[in-house]
Amino acid sequence: MAKQFFNYLVIGGGSGGIASARRAALLQPSLKIAVIEKSRPGGTCVNVGCVPKKVMFMTAAVNEALHDAKDYGFEIAKKNQFDWAMLKEKRDAYVKRLNGIYKNNLAKDNITYIEGTTRHSIDSISSSSGAATFTGPHTVSVDGVEYEGEHILIAVGGTPTLPNIPGAEMCDTSDQFFEWETLPEKVLVVGAGYIAVEIAGILHNLGVDTTLVARRGAILRTFDEDVAKNLMSEMSDAGQKVQYHTTPDAIEKAEDGTFTFKGTVREPEQEPKQITLEGFEKVLFAIGRHPLTETLGLDKAGVDMDNRGHILVDEYQQTSAERVYAVGDVCGKALLTPVAIAAGRHLSHRLFNKEADRKLDYKNIPTVVFSHPPIGTIGLTQAEAEEKYGAENIKIYQSKFTNMYFAMTTRKPKTYMKLICKLPEEQIVGLHVVGLGADEMLQGFSVAVVSGATKKQFDSTVAIHPTSAEEFVTMNWGLSV
Repeated sequence: MAKQFFNYLVIGGGSGGIASARRAALLQPSLKIAVIEKSRPGGTCVNVGCVPKKVMFMTAAVNEALHDAKDYGFEIAKKNQFDWAMLKEKRDAYVKRLNGIYKNNLAKDNITYIEGTTRHSIDSISSSSGAATFTGPHTVSVDGVEYEGEHILIAVGGTPTLPNIPGAEMCDTSDQFFEWETLPEKVLVVGAGYIAVEIAGILHNLGVDTTLVARRGAILRTFDEDVAKNLMSEMSDAGQKVQYHTTPDAIEKAEDGTFTFKGTVREPEQEPKQITLEGFEKVLFAIGRHPLTETLGLDKAGVDMDNRGHILVDEYQQTSAERVYAVGDVCGKALLTPVAIAAGRHLSHRLFNKEADRKLDYKNIPTVVFSHPPIGTIGLTQAEAEEKYGAENIKIYQSKFTNMYFAMTTRKPKTYMKLICKLPEEQIVGLHVVGLGADEMLQGFSVAVVSGATKKQFDSTVAIHPTSAEEFVTMNWGLSV
């Protein structure tokens, strides 16, 4: 059978690949474009990431609100009944509907959808079965059928990593979290990044006896230190159990079917000691992700990778191979869905709209952690700003207060805000918030930071009262250090 030719061949039907393909079709409707996907369209974000995770975050937030209801005068049953199975069914149906929307949008844009025929389950999001494999510089094979692309985009994403310890194969990752048919009573989550923190927070706020195991003495170590410390404090106040300075050594299964965690505690200036934690219905590892490049046959295309399997690209998403590009998690930089989408769209403008200098600026990327409470952050941390500009050339504004929502409630979680300004003009180079509503307030402030706003411009903006967000524009009398 002759090879099928496409002007733009996209490997990976996740958010980044589909966004790039659809933008190319919009810019040049006459292009022959195809998207290859081995599983369900939408990739990690839609199927086992952002979308179902946000549903679960909101579910936990509803439970928090139910606990607060009595403080607002509402009589609530002493024991709220939560139907996990019903929620899972509705959540999965919502995701399936999004899968259909993705497919329909591709069809409307006259984009060919090439579907690997080997497997189509939640497991295959992180599987290589039915996937594309390079057979030459610009040819790929899918289930024995060859396709040729004038331009090829690799957007295959990544998959969760399990540790190389005994018993790890019995444990779950963030992918399997969305397959749980029942809500367990006791769970161990291993990891200190945003995925681990989010899942642990969801489970804890749904009433699950949850322990988070962190290798170091802090969580979210790539975030601003004060932000991480404030979240850690709020988690502690809420009763969230965290086992710090601990590395996993083995997972064992007891006779009653529960899991036992064995690890080593290495606290500073102390001798290592062994620790055993028992009785967990589930053990979930969220210790990182690795790219799905192993079976792509990138050597046949001349595409270079680093020692972890990430595809090496320049600032224009160009790989080492001519007319072969890569976006998203497979590049190992800023592993966020909107980043992949933006990079993919910029690439299409450069390739198909004669915008030779079009590229994504990775400098100021807003990020939200759907923890409890949530975090919003953009720009430099204080440590990064001090390293870049010198401590004497930055000024810090901070504020900590109780959100008005909690004026009526028994619990009193705090909101923490921080502005990092570069002197002498006090340009805002870092903006950070942890607290109720942080996830929704960040987007607007991100526009200001990306636009180079100064503290003076924030000060001259009329506040919206009463809101938490107004604190960012009324922080004249906040702490300055």
